[in-house]
Amino acid sequence: MRMQLLLLFLWVVAAAGATSPDEVRALFEFKKGISEDPLRKVYDSWNISSSDPASICPQFYGISCDENGFVSAIVLDQLDLAGELKFFTLYSLKMLRNLSLSGNRLSGRLVPSLGSMYSLQYLDLSGNQFYGPIPARINDLYGLNYLNLSNNNFTGGFPTGIRNLQQLMVLDLHSNSLWGDIGVMFSELRNVQHVDLSDNSFYGSLSNVANNSSAVNTLQHVNLSRNRLGGGFFTGDSLVLFRNLHVLDLGDNELNGKLPSFGSLPNLQVLRLSNTQLFGPIPEELLETSIPLSELDLSRNGFSGSIPKINSTTLTTLNLSSNELSGSLPSSLGNCKTVDLSNNLLSDDISVIERWESPLSVLDLSSNKLVGNLPNLTSNFNGLTLLNLGNNSLKGSLPPIQLSSPSLVLLNVSMNELDGPIPPGLFTSMALTHLDLSYNLFTGEIPFHGSQDKSLIELSTFPPLEYLDLSDNTFTGNLSPGVGNFRRLKLLNLANDGLSGEIPTELNKLTELEFLDLSDNQFKGKIPDNLSPNLKFFNVSGNNLSGGIPGNLKNFSDSSFFPGNPSLSSPGGRSRPPSPGGLPSSSTNQKGHSSKSSIRIAIIVACVVAVLMIAFVLLAYYRAQIGDFRVKTAFGGQPRDIKHGISTRPTTSLSFSNAHLLTSNSRSASGPPELGGDSVDPAAPPYAATSASSIPNLIDTDPDPTPSARRSSDSPVSSSPRFLEQTVTLDVYSPDRFAGQLFFFDPKPNLSFTAEDLSRAPAEILGRSSHGTLYKATLGGGHMLTVKWLRVGLTKDKKEFAKEIKKLGTIVHPNIVRLLAYYWGPREQERLTLANYIEGDSLALHLYETTPRRYSLLSFSQRLKVAVDVARGLSYLHGKGAPHGNLKPTNIILEGPQYDARLTDFGLHRLMTPAGVAEQILNLGALGYRAPELATARPVPSLKADVYAFGVILMELLTRRSAGDIISGQSGAVDLTDWVRLCDQEGRGMDCIDRDIAGGEQHSRAMDELLEVSLRCILPLTERPTIRQVLEDLCGIGV
Repeated sequence: MRMQLLLLFLWVVAAAGATSPDEVRALFEFKKGISEDPLRKVYDSWNISSSDPASICPQFYGISCDENGFVSAIVLDQLDLAGELKFFTLYSLKMLRNLSLSGNRLSGRLVPSLGSMYSLQYLDLSGNQFYGPIPARINDLYGLNYLNLSNNNFTGGFPTGIRNLQQLMVLDLHSNSLWGDIGVMFSELRNVQHVDLSDNSFYGSLSNVANNSSAVNTLQHVNLSRNRLGGGFFTGDSLVLFRNLHVLDLGDNELNGKLPSFGSLPNLQVLRLSNTQLFGPIPEELLETSIPLSELDLSRNGFSGSIPKINSTTLTTLNLSSNELSGSLPSSLGNCKTVDLSNNLLSDDISVIERWESPLSVLDLSSNKLVGNLPNLTSNFNGLTLLNLGNNSLKGSLPPIQLSSPSLVLLNVSMNELDGPIPPGLFTSMALTHLDLSYNLFTGEIPFHGSQDKSLIELSTFPPLEYLDLSDNTFTGNLSPGVGNFRRLKLLNLANDGLSGEIPTELNKLTELEFLDLSDNQFKGKIPDNLSPNLKFFNVSGNNLSGGIPGNLKNFSDSSFFPGNPSLSSPGGRSRPPSPGGLPSSSTNQKGHSSKSSIRIAIIVACVVAVLMIAFVLLAYYRAQIGDFRVKTAFGGQPRDIKHGISTRPTTSLSFSNAHLLTSNSRSASGPPELGGDSVDPAAPPYAATSASSIPNLIDTDPDPTPSARRSSDSPVSSSPRFLEQTVTLDVYSPDRFAGQLFFFDPKPNLSFTAEDLSRAPAEILGRSSHGTLYKATLGGGHMLTVKWLRVGLTKDKKEFAKEIKKLGTIVHPNIVRLLAYYWGPREQERLTLANYIEGDSLALHLYETTPRRYSLLSFSQRLKVAVDVARGLSYLHGKGAPHGNLKPTNIILEGPQYDARLTDFGLHRLMTPAGVAEQILNLGALGYRAPELATARPVPSLKADVYAFGVILMELLTRRSAGDIISGQSGAVDLTDWVRLCDQEGRGMDCIDRDIAGGEQHSRAMDELLEVSLRCILPLTERPTIRQVLEDLCGIGV
């Protein structure tokens, strides 16, 4: 045994040459931490047998040595290695200069002893699963010039002391969970050239970066995107210090303010400022030749004014989408290849694009106010791969775009007024994969057939078209069997197109099809057998089909086939579902005796159920009196589990004012207040619910209310969803399946689910408003949604509803809760809007909650921030020409520890009938947020009416009194706006400020300024400022 150990030692010495046994032993110890090596690069080479005894360096994969045989580099990048590494095993590698393990699945902590490896110059652990804090001793690696710890799970603050790394050129920490003051961080950097701290939680002001860092002279690449930076953009004086800067990415922060001149940055090539809450005009020099920009991204901000003239010869990527830009399209695009001007207010004739000579590859002009006829594209569009002109007002026929742009992959001209036939050959382009012509006025037959049939047969491959949406047009004729040639289709939407004849059996050739909608046409005959096994959505309702439902479609719900199709039956003999009256359809072939027997049985069962329901109501009342209350209910069916109590509708909304926590609000949606019982909402689906009036233990009966407050059901938090959630939980479970159409606004949503997934999701009632009832639904994977079930009878017809809500779905802003999808069910009461659930409570709750308090009172600085956030969101909406229409504190959610304000329920009046709009405005009036000019016979929400409501909210922020309060004073009882106005006129404005923020002189001037802004917002219509002016005034208030 001793002889074997001796031989092994002699081999190690011989094989390693000058490499010491300690170093070889360290490598073997390091190898033990690797538990998976799919490519076997380490497993097969890091052993004795694979090494050449004549070599002075171990012949291990990824190992390099210096001229003396000492290990100088370990490079094991992109090998898919996994394991828990022990870095202390490398401590004996005294000459190790390069340690690179990027792109694996390695984990473990960075140990402090790593800081003793003084020879390290290059350390790259990116793209792994390392975790824990970064040890402070990493700043002892004095010779380090490259440090990359990105894409890991590191947490905590980055340790101070990085000033010791005088040789550091590259610092990359992106995509971790690190935090720290950005000013402190940069103040310690010396000669660094490349800094990437994106996707972390760094905070602080950019002004500290410029003023306290000596690295500004050497920095070439700076990426601080997706952090928590604030405090405005660089000033012009500080920006001039970054004269060597090539790349600047500050996207997805809260910078705020206007951009300075960039003329002092002669080397700037990439500027990304997306979603940074900037506003004002776009600096002209960014689009001129004085700055060699190749990429400019100012999207998702509040930039306004016209687009400056584009003279740059270096700019290739321009993204100005989702701003408030107005005026004409630019006359020239220079040399741009990718241009996105979508979601603005540009109003011009689309024919302008004929004069563009840039070599475009991507062009997106969707969601603007463009008009005119789409021209024939010139040869300059030969390389175009994406063209999106959707949601404008274009007219005329569609030119043969596939001829001028043979490389076109995506074409979207939906939601316009285009007419005439579809150009022949468009579908068979050998590049086009996505085509959306929906919501237009196209006529004629759909050209699946014709001159292209022969070429299709001769082609070795099928057309690459994968997504085809032609819905809501005015086609005629039959659906051609030629549709079967489009074998790669995954989505085919021909709903509401006026098609007739039989559904061609060739549809069963589309084996990759996942979405098929043929609803609301005039198809007859049978449903083809053996349709795609990959179908996830299928709808043929609203036709005249007959015969049986194929067996492979039996798992789709009734709404996939009905209403319509009276002669259609399922494999099990099931005919169309019962009519609303509960009786079988007359088309069923049952004997009269059986039908009568069924009716008798139904009557008996109904009587028994009625008796049981009465018993449950009595039991519920009894249990409610003793405070033992919990309800389980359903989205779309009868109660599944009623633990205590039952009622026909969840109509109660709980309200409160400054005087007390809760009062009963039993007002019906359309009638006067009712005392002593539930108000029944005829629009809501059947489910169990509570009445606040029957739960006395939930009502605060403060014996000593303040004289200045009014107990009223018109409180701003009447029906506050975020307040109701804390008082009583209503769990909702559905035994049935949603059976309608679920539409996502994002064509490639990050979250995907079906209507059936939604129907199975447990949910809680959050509250109700004049629009309907709000739920929080939890999907199977734990993702939470807010689901608004709109009241029946208030929404427009399907086509108008879809067109309007799709416009709302394009609105994306950090201070607005974006709509995710909507659901249109087969029954009138099934109209739902869906959004991601925001963790937070309403502004009303934060202002007026008394006991028990879950939150500390908002400071003045926090209230001012909320005001600015709301103004930004409103400004973005108004820039789109879209009033919020229902602005009140319950529709403002404060998210996270920073209390970021998010607007909800925006634009819902656009989905409503005039009666629904009038009711919404009437409700605003009752709560104190309705502008005087809306007190007309046919009121319509307006931009200036939003400004009025915002002014009232500013007064609430300052006074912490609700808009509906009646306040007693020397001049008698007045409402909030009159009281504030009177205090200001009498020179005692500070008397109306909330006592919790009025103490001391620190912010008194700022409070006066905010008070003046609020008073300007409620001026008469002609004198009232725009929300943009209000926002600029708010941003000018210093605290």
